[in-house]
Formats: sequence, structure tokens, C-alpha cells
Amino acid sequence: MTVATISLDPDFRIAPVNRRTFGTFVEHMGRCVYTGIYEPGHATADEDGFRKDVLELTRELGVSVVRYPGGNFVSGYRWEDGVGPREDRPRRLDLAWHSIETNEFGLDEFSRWCAKAGVEPMMALNLGTRGVQEALDLLEYTNHPGGTTLSDLREQHGAAPYGIKLWCLGNELDGPWQVGHKTPTEYGRLAAETARAMRMIEPDLQLVACGSSSSRMPLFGTWERDVLRETYDFVDYISCHAYYGNDSGDTASFLASAVNMDHFIDSVVATADHVGAELKSSKKIGISFDEWNVWYGDRSRRTDGPADQWDVAPRRIEDEYSATDAVVVGNLLISLLRHSDRVAVACLAQLANVIAPIMTEPGGPAWRQPTFHPFAITSRLAAGDVLRVQTDSPTVSTEQYGDVAAVDAVATYDEGRVALFAVNRSTEGPIEVTVDVSRTGVSTIAEAVILHDEDGLATNSAADPDRVTPQPAEARLADGKLTITLPAISWTAISLSTN
Repeated sequence: MTVATISLDPDFRIAPVNRRTFGTFVEHMGRCVYTGIYEPGHATADEDGFRKDVLELTRELGVSVVRYPGGNFVSGYRWEDGVGPREDRPRRLDLAWHSIETNEFGLDEFSRWCAKAGVEPMMALNLGTRGVQEALDLLEYTNHPGGTTLSDLREQHGAAPYGIKLWCLGNELDGPWQVGHKTPTEYGRLAAETARAMRMIEPDLQLVACGSSSSRMPLFGTWERDVLRETYDFVDYISCHAYYGNDSGDTASFLASAVNMDHFIDSVVATADHVGAELKSSKKIGISFDEWNVWYGDRSRRTDGPADQWDVAPRRIEDEYSATDAVVVGNLLISLLRHSDRVAVACLAQLANVIAPIMTEPGGPAWRQPTFHPFAITSRLAAGDVLRVQTDSPTVSTEQYGDVAAVDAVATYDEGRVALFAVNRSTEGPIEVTVDVSRTGVSTIAEAVILHDEDGLATNSAADPDRVTPQPAEARLADGKLTITLPAISWTAISLSTN
């Protein structure tokens, strides 16, 4: 059998695990909100119309932060439409997703939903069709304690200050598909002035500047450079967005998607540090990887039906994920953890129905997609500090990335506890992995699970919601060595502890 080795040492720590790594994303797109997290009249709906089955799954998923309300949607959004009495709220055309937005669910509902889900809100600002004043108005409404027109309006709506600390300064404004698309200098100036003004109200806000909407964009690199030259002193993070798919059938390259994510993060960090050096600043800009997932372009349409057809919450990109997709998602989480020294926030896009780990049917059940499981287990087990692991692995050949390691892994270390996450990216067969844990002091296998299916295209559904689930793994621990066999195309999580 093919073999690989991994070495762990608690002295080789990258950074503490960022709980915000386990964020997700709720956008007014398709059925993410309506019949996703919100469906009055559903058998599980609470007094606010929130689906309690989805709330329970959100908690099980281990979500820490949720980005809202977009995404492309935010670049034409008027936040005032989603507050106050529902019967007074306007219906609007949503240009981003060619839909009707009823505004039945808005900022007030989202804030209540976050409190019930136990997650931190991450608010995105419209810098596509709006600007500094509208951003200040929204900040006053959400956070100011009272005694002003907008903070008093929030109180009239029955809400205490929301206390939102994490803000996105727009979304993907480098993209020509975006309402309010801008050049890097145009956007950088607007973002800087917005950030400066917001800090006049609350100096300790945490602000995210828009990076490129993908590393394939023509201006990737130069966009980040030019935007950060304008915003460096006023923001904390710059965003990364990346989606990976297997539309071409190149499974080997798809399984190695984390190689691209690693390079993407390293490139943005290098650009940010270059700008910091230019400005003679000791400040380090972090990464907010606030959109990432598997997304199959050939299953997606931005508009369905004739151009004059505008529907409420039409089905959009409801990808049905496979066991292979779940392995890739698990590997992307490994990449994000590996970069915990610079990746401060990450959001799996999206939470419900739209390329999501949670699926629902209107009036029907909710269930876990295969991609749900690596996210939930990683969020639950990762604790303490991320370790820099040493891996000696056979390689696999890919069209896009050349030869890459078949086994990729990361570990976390909390006093008395180790969590190891590993993937076998080979399509050819199992790999026996020996892990040197002698320097960690662990002596017991607390948990070991593998996500793998002989049918890599197997999926879950409302009729068969547990077709793809993690299974107990056979692992051995003796004399400071952990041994486990990783099947082809598999994701594994192991928790080790002292007696």
C-alpha cells in the first residue's frame, strides 16, 4: 500500500484558531432567505417566521459569523426598505438576480435571527449605488444607543442597539456585472472616505475592503494594490472570493483546488505587505475570505425565463453536492486554517439552498448536504493553535497544478488535545498514513471519522438525507504513532487527547 507520514510538534504554531473562520453567508438570492431561513407558516416556524429546523442545523454546523445581505444583491439595496412594519415595506426590483424583493425579511429580522442562531452579524454596505451618507445612516440605525433620529427609529421598531462591529465596504465592485461597477481608484477613494467617516462614529469598527472578485479577474493584484494604497490606514481586512467546480470533468485538478486557494491567499498577502512597505507602515492587513465554496457553473443561470419575468425567490444555483464535493470543501477548510495567521474571517457561501450545506423544501423538510459534515466537524474540533505540520506524501498529477501532494493535512493543538484534518486527493487508491504525535503528549483517540463513498457522485436528498455521512474510522495509536488508512477521495478528522 502507498504510504505517507505526518509530523506534529506543538512548538510549531502558526496562530490561534480564528472562530470567524467558520462563517457563512446569507444573501437575498434565490431561496436562501425566503423558504430557506425564513418561512412563516412552515410547521417549524417560530413567532418571527424563522424555520426552527434550519436554526438547529445552523447551530449544528458551528457557524460563528454570517455575512449579510450580499453579495451582488447589496450593490442596489436600500437598507431602509427592510426595517419597520412589514406592511409598509416596498417591493423592489433586484437587478443582481433578476427577482422581486418583497423586503418582508430585512435588517431587523436578520438581527433577531442572528441572536437566535448564536452568530455574529457581518454587515455589507451598498457602495454600488450609494455612498458615505447612507453608510453613516445605517451605522447610526444599527449601533447608536439613542437620542438621534435613526437610533430612535430603531427603538420605535422595538430593538436595542445591534452592536455590529464587522462591516464589508461594498461587494465585488471590480466586476462589470455589479451594479455600480468601479475602477480600483474610484472604489478605493469611496471606501476610504466611507471608512474614515464610520470611524468618526465608532473608531473600533472592523472594516473589510473589496478585493478582486476572483483571482482570474484581469486586474487581480493591481486591484488589491490600488485599493489598498487608498484604504490601508482605514481598513483591517481585504476580501478574497473563490469558487471551485468540476465542470470540465478534470477530477484530479478539482480535488487539488486547495492548491489554488493557498496560492490565492499568499498572493494577496504579498500584495498587501508590499503596499504596507511602500507606505512604511508596520500594520498588517488581514484576509476576509468572505465567499468560498464549490459551485458548478454549468448548473447555474443568473436569470431564468424571459427577460420580462420577475419572480419572488426563484430557485437559483441550488447545486446538489456529492461526496467528492465534500472532500474538496474539507480540503479548502484545511487551507483556511493553515493561513490562520492572516485569514481572520471566512464565509462559506451560502447557508441555505443557494450552493449551500443546508437544503430545504417549501413547507417540507430540511437536510444536510454532504458538504455540511466537514464544516461542522472542523468547526467543532478545531481549537487552540493551528500547527504547521510536516507531510511526506506521494504525489498526484493534475492538469492545472502539476504534481501535488496526495495527502494534505492541518492540525490544531489545545493543551491536552489535538485535532488532525487530512484528505487523500488521489483517485487511485488508499494511502496508509503514519502520524508522529510523540511530542504532543496525547495518548487516546477520542474520535475518528472518515467521509468517503465508493460512489464519489453520491448525494443526499429529502428522500435519502443520510446517504453520504461521515463514518467511524479505524485508527491505531501506539508509542507516539498514529496510523490510519485514508481511502481514495476522502476527508478524515481525528481528535486525540490525554487520558
